[in-house]
Amino acid sequence: MASTHASTSIELVSAADTTTHRNVTVSIADERTLTREQTIGNDPYDLSRGLKSPSEINLIKKNASNTSKKRVNPHAKKAKGNELKNFYEAQNEKIKKLLKSIEEHRNEAKETAEDTALKYKIAVWGSFAANVILSGLQIYAAISSGSLSLFATMADAIFDPLSNIILLLSRRAIKRVDSKVFPSGKARLETAGNITFSFVMSSVSLILIVISARQIASGSEDDTNRFHLPSVIAVSVAFTTKLSLFLYCWALKDIYSDVLILWRDHRNDLFVNGFGILTSVGGSVLKWWIDPMGAIFISVLILTLWLKTAWEEFMLLVGIAADLDTQQLITYICKTLLLPSILNT
Repeated sequence: MASTHASTSIELVSAADTTTHRNVTVSIADERTLTREQTIGNDPYDLSRGLKSPSEINLIKKNASNTSKKRVNPHAKKAKGNELKNFYEAQNEKIKKLLKSIEEHRNEAKETAEDTALKYKIAVWGSFAANVILSGLQIYAAISSGSLSLFATMADAIFDPLSNIILLLSRRAIKRVDSKVFPSGKARLETAGNITFSFVMSSVSLILIVISARQIASGSEDDTNRFHLPSVIAVSVAFTTKLSLFLYCWALKDIYSDVLILWRDHRNDLFVNGFGILTSVGGSVLKWWIDPMGAIFISVLILTLWLKTAWEEFMLLVGIAADLDTQQLITYICKTLLLPSILNT
């Protein structure tokens, strides 16, 4: 949390304009005083000393560009200034996060949950209702058209509501966990369900790959497949619905872990349904083999995505370290709040 850039910046301004320097210095001092007053008594390691005011950050950014070598590309100078600005802004956020009390973190999380409670319910239950309806539409589309590409999209759609049920049940079970009972075990229900679905979907994808490969190998007497407009419309409705849900869940994905899972699911379904429509229509309009080739591509995509999900969920079961910011926050809380309490007892 270096402060050398700030002092250099002020000296450079001083050389250019003493009056400007004096005004900026007073402004920075006032901002720093306000910041330190807000954190006094809650900052045993004096982390607030590393906070940079907006004025300081702007000076650092400006002087990073001015002090660069003249031969350096102007875009590179600007990039360097932006990089320093982003660094100090991120450092400010990290320091402020560390200086917050546990009660402040708890209240902040509670307020966020209360403010987004309705949006969360719409995202979860709306996704579940949509997945149930869309799975029926895509079953109809696949069976009525006979398109292997649409069978691949159908296989993916069928398991969406089932995975939603696991998500809802696991969240309900986790809410009922007694913190006094250890280990409760229910917190792993979602992880176990996702791993099970991953291997089921992988198996279905492999079966579709084999069927599509056999159809390509056996050939076809016709140049194109039969075009079935209602099937294309049904999958197009699914694509549009998934796009709407994808955009809706975007704002909540960084707040709720289960909404993040739904958002990823909608994102993946956009690729699957979009490509399925293209290859199904291509097989009916251009060449018949485009449809089974599309089914193979979609199945490989689904297989890859679900195997990736299985690996990520498996890592949660065996244990994976938290990100660095979380580790730093927990360590700081333990050293400043919990450890002194333990030593004083």
